[in-house]
Amino acid sequence: MNLNRRDMLKSTLACASVVASPLLVGAKALGLDGETSANERVRVGVIGLGGRGTYIATTLKQAKDCEIVAVSDIFKERVDSYLKNHSELKGYEDFRKMIEEQKLDGVCCETATHQRAWVAINAMLTGANVYIEKPMALCVKEGRAMVEAARKLKKVAQVGSQQRSLPLCRWACEQIANGAIGKVKTVIVPNFVGPNEIPDDPKYHLDPKDCEPWWDVWTNQAKLRARLPEIQYGWSNWSDYDAGGQCFGVSGWGTHSFDQMQMAIGTSLTGPTQIILEEPCTIQDSGKFTNRPYSEEETGAEYYHMAKVVGPRGKMKMLFPNGVEARFELDGDRGPGLGCIVVGERGKLEINRHKIASNPKELAASLPDDARNTRDETVYHLENWIQAIKGEATCNAEIEIGQRSTTICELVNIIRKTAPVGKVIYWNSEKEEFENLPEGNALLTRTRREGWELPEV
Repeated sequence: MNLNRRDMLKSTLACASVVASPLLVGAKALGLDGETSANERVRVGVIGLGGRGTYIATTLKQAKDCEIVAVSDIFKERVDSYLKNHSELKGYEDFRKMIEEQKLDGVCCETATHQRAWVAINAMLTGANVYIEKPMALCVKEGRAMVEAARKLKKVAQVGSQQRSLPLCRWACEQIANGAIGKVKTVIVPNFVGPNEIPDDPKYHLDPKDCEPWWDVWTNQAKLRARLPEIQYGWSNWSDYDAGGQCFGVSGWGTHSFDQMQMAIGTSLTGPTQIILEEPCTIQDSGKFTNRPYSEEETGAEYYHMAKVVGPRGKMKMLFPNGVEARFELDGDRGPGLGCIVVGERGKLEINRHKIASNPKELAASLPDDARNTRDETVYHLENWIQAIKGEATCNAEIEIGQRSTTICELVNIIRKTAPVGKVIYWNSEKEEFENLPEGNALLTRTRREGWELPEV
């Protein structure tokens, strides 16, 4: 059966066909009334207590039917510091011990990107459902391994692309699916900055015998390097650890923007068929200035603190199987930072995290009150995951959807590195490989450090 764009979008908004079988059944599913009792709440822990992890731990307390009971981090000083102000929680250095001892229903994987596949699969093997921070994986192949693990182990797996759960973004996508701007022709997204390569400099070298045990664990699949601040705290800048997670970077902002694009044009469960690099990839600033037309409240991004990010950039376009052309071309001082501009035959709709704009203007003006975001932007998404674990919902950003959006980020970097300018590169979304770019296929996986291979499922 062939689905048109409208049917595809409605299907992926529901996501019923891809979610794993829930393990728990809540009171609502049993037809019971009244407040949720303590033994019906989902017991959750957090893995990783960096900035994002501590934010998630706090936000979980606002989610209905959720009880956060424990946290873990490989750096004991960080665990001890967090527990000083959260003595009601249990702290662990080993997340697998945390899952087993606390009999957790789910864990939030808030680690560095290069650690997430290993952590998430081991967490599922230990018995937990998972909420995986975005980007969910460092390369296409390990992302696919995560999807397969969730399927085999029948775990509920949500990826942290929270715009999927925001009322405003869902309403906007529904308008597109219902033909409000006519047949979609084009979608425009930012030309994000990619990751940098670690220089071949002796200061980054480390003799394994001088490595602290917890730093070996932190390094995970990557090459063992010296523990320097620019590595430990700036890992998202480097290709060894991320696909460009710095502000206005390919996997940092791009995971949100490209996911919003996928959701808006109805391609959440597939990917492009053709990709063309339109200019050489060179080191450029992001074009991001403090006179952006949108405030932080409207975009949800700290634009004013991150002017002119510098890194590899190169414009490109992708053609999707439904005929929509995606143009990766916006500078940081133009258009949405965490969304996209969808152009149809009868108008266009720009989707940001907390604001929409349209031509004709009447479309955006018709936004109903119940489609406005009124809570913390991540609470919606965490709550959706909790309800999915209880068997009362499906994940809005189920792991297959997360794999497809993360893959777009990885394709951007690979094409910039390996594709000739102007050549049509064919991507097979079913096989997840290039048909005419062997150099690109070599970058779909990574050589993992011995002892840090992904576990068998």
